[in-house]
Amino acid sequence: MELGLAGKVAIVTGASQGIGLATAQRLAAEGARVALCARGQEGLDRAVAAIRDAGGEALPVVADVGRSEDLDRLVGATVHAFGGIDILVNNAGTSATGKFESVSDAAWQADFDLKLFAAIRLIRLVVPQMRARGTGRVINVTNIGAKAPAARSMPTTVTRAAGQAMTKALSKELAPDGILVNTVCIGLVRAGQHEGHAKRAGLALEDYYTKVAGGIPLGRVGRAEEAANVIAFLASEAASFVTGSSINIDGGQSVVF
Repeated sequence: MELGLAGKVAIVTGASQGIGLATAQRLAAEGARVALCARGQEGLDRAVAAIRDAGGEALPVVADVGRSEDLDRLVGATVHAFGGIDILVNNAGTSATGKFESVSDAAWQADFDLKLFAAIRLIRLVVPQMRARGTGRVINVTNIGAKAPAARSMPTTVTRAAGQAMTKALSKELAPDGILVNTVCIGLVRAGQHEGHAKRAGLALEDYYTKVAGGIPLGRVGRAEEAANVIAFLASEAASFVTGSSINIDGGQSVVF
């Protein structure tokens, strides 16, 4: 399928590993010029080198999405290098969970700053660029817990649910400008954070993945590349009539649509 991404300009946050890296690589492979954002220089340099070695165009920008001045610099660097912005993938985030009474005000605020306010600020910065081009794509990466939160899943399921609401509202507000806004809700996908979970459970990583896959109808955890394929579709011309949607990437694990 021709995705029509050649020459498009994309920003991907949290792009030095996992789903962010796989997404940046997929977009670049389709001909998009990609600005990769992450906090660590070393991982970012490796990610950009891999894309360039494969023949893609990539720009590394070391930035903390929780800092508004870093977001200004990210957008400015992207426009300076590539001339505008067509696609934004808000992927940066962590999975901070705990019992309600154990979550401090500081932890709540940090999670909102990272997962919600960072996306709000970045969308605010890129919308004028997209509006000037008459088109745009915003894809917010969230978690299936945003739709069906479990016990002891705060603050992350609450901030993710807020992101869902923002996505739906923005999809309606920005539609007249040709800007499409969607969400992907990630289930169990191979990622660095699971190494810590496996260690705490006293299991080898593959044994851990086998154990947690028991609740997934497809019988396995996902791969970052599988999430990236869906994100690339939503960023593409092939998804030109898709907005306000929330797509589960979870192997059938979700109990709600």
